[in-house]
Amino acid sequence: MRPRTIFLLRHGQTDFNVRGIVQGSGVDSSLNDTGRRQAAQFFAAYGHVPFDKVYTSTLRRTHESVQQFLDLGLPHEAHAGLNEISWGVREGTRITMEEDAEYRQVLAGWMAGDDNARLTGGESPAEVAARQRPFIELLKARDDEQTVLVCMHGRALRVMLCQLLNYPLSCMEGFEHSNLCLYKLEYTGSMFTIKNFLDVAHLQAAG
Repeated sequence: MRPRTIFLLRHGQTDFNVRGIVQGSGVDSSLNDTGRRQAAQFFAAYGHVPFDKVYTSTLRRTHESVQQFLDLGLPHEAHAGLNEISWGVREGTRITMEEDAEYRQVLAGWMAGDDNARLTGGESPAEVAARQRPFIELLKARDDEQTVLVCMHGRALRVMLCQLLNYPLSCMEGFEHSNLCLYKLEYTGSMFTIKNFLDVAHLQAAG
């Protein structure tokens, strides 16, 4: 069996991203003009790829990021398991490392191996990982899908990469992300390997 190819994509920019406001799973925002341009640039670079399936979260910003692929009539499924981590009562507010002690404490806990740390009312990485696992099993089982596109969210993407590559969740921060960045993986049927890491070459092309 030849390796299957998985394109893992973070959604394009939203106004909330620009303002440092966390969206999580509870703020269903749309892409801004920059985000729509990023989506168009990604399609210009990869629109020729014969994707067998497009997967997104249930949130609007992931759908909009791959809308041009959906307009081609490609099969599409939205899975809540791919939604962003919930930031609880802090969703819709601005959170920065410099200004927010609770946020600093939670991130430090994650890096120290506390998978169950969370912001008030939010999800822990362990809970995100648990809801992603059924999707991962589905992805592995569908071996007729040779090339797939998965559009999701920054923190959820970090959790997903740790799971696919068998890293502890404390390694999440090692998987950097930016709007409309690509992680391209190959799956042999037994293991995933990264072929493209934090790939933004498509955003630097003309257009």
